[in-house]
Amino acid sequence: MLFYLTVILVCQLAGELIVVGLGLPMPGPVIGMILLFAGLVIRGGIPEGLTRVGDAFLSNLSLLFIPAGVGVVLHVGLIAQEARALGAALLGSTLIAIAVTGVLMHLLTRRQRARAGEGRGETGDRS
Repeated sequence: MLFYLTVILVCQLAGELIVVGLGLPMPGPVIGMILLFAGLVIRGGIPEGLTRVGDAFLSNLSLLFIPAGVGVVLHVGLIAQEARALGAALLGSTLIAIAVTGVLMHLLTRRQRARAGEGRGETGDRS
């Protein structure tokens, strides 16, 4: 378990180094997750120990929100000043996410129905 925890932290450190070294405008842990994902794809699966470490992180996920909550409380004045922009960004991103999810769900459902129709010998398009 300690080995796989170290693997996760090394991936995060590598992501931080890449972001700082290349000056990328994204969080280092995101790059670290991409590195970990690429490693798992190359390996061809998720080791049991890594699954247990991931499950432990997920079961204690609420603890990881404490620093973010403290940051919100510390900067509540700044958040109040930018409330209109933050509200617009939240509303806009939520609407965009709903629209993209709906379109994607529609396309995937239609594709799945077409494949199911091919499997039964049907050839007509029902859309």
